[in-house]
Amino acid sequence: MRVLVFDSGIGGLGIVGALRQTLPEATIGFVADNAAFPYGEKPDDWLVERIGAVIGAAIERLRPDLAVIACNTASTLALGALRARFDLPFVGVVPPIKWAAAESRSRVIGLLATAATVRRGYLADLQSAYAPDCTLIAHGARGLADLAEQRFRTGLDLPPDPGLLDAIRTELHQLFARPDGARVDVVAIGCTHYTFLLDALAEAAPQCGAGGPILWLDPAGPVARHAARLAEDLVKGAEAQVADLALFTGPVPDSRTVGLARFGFDGVGMLDVAMAHWPA
Repeated sequence: MRVLVFDSGIGGLGIVGALRQTLPEATIGFVADNAAFPYGEKPDDWLVERIGAVIGAAIERLRPDLAVIACNTASTLALGALRARFDLPFVGVVPPIKWAAAESRSRVIGLLATAATVRRGYLADLQSAYAPDCTLIAHGARGLADLAEQRFRTGLDLPPDPGLLDAIRTELHQLFARPDGARVDVVAIGCTHYTFLLDALAEAAPQCGAGGPILWLDPAGPVARHAARLAEDLVKGAEAQVADLALFTGPVPDSRTVGLARFGFDGVGMLDVAMAHWPA
């Protein structure tokens, strides 16, 4: 079983870690479109074209049996187009609003995501379908993805430093200072990058109005379990002597390779993507 995991940056590695548990025999190819990071600042039409180009190049290079789009922006924007274009099962990731509604006691739930995810109508559809009796407070936390990338490079095993915690408190203030923000008892993670900040988020967050610690919902585990269920029904491709590779569309700093080793990758390389233009 060969699985492709795709993200705009290192956020999808949280799902890779979960897949190592649910599909321990799988060969995993990870692709980060870091040349275009962050996605949240790019036009939608351009992103759909870009994501299709990167996925096409990744499929040609890695020949996966299954693809996981480990990016909320890419999933909500391009998953339909990818499924229509490529003869391959795709698993996406979306803000876990349904899960948050099931866990909340106060019926006030929070969401931390990129600005692009927060502004799209897809989020309103999720709330309408799965949390109509809940108040949803969503914050488009532009800075958190960058903080996650920085922490990945400097060391995930180190405790969060005071500067990181201060920067996170600034973002969290935009969530908890809103009307009813003090009643938030569950926060859904709407960007896979934030997996690498969960301990810092919990440390920097206030106590919730429901009288206990806030519950942080990371979708990495559920996405990996869904991929494993899909994998059970697939007719596997011919086995090949392929390594677990991490591929980047932009430069790969040496400091990244140390962090990548802990996720089981045998090699790191570049993925060439043919695309004629960048957004204005």
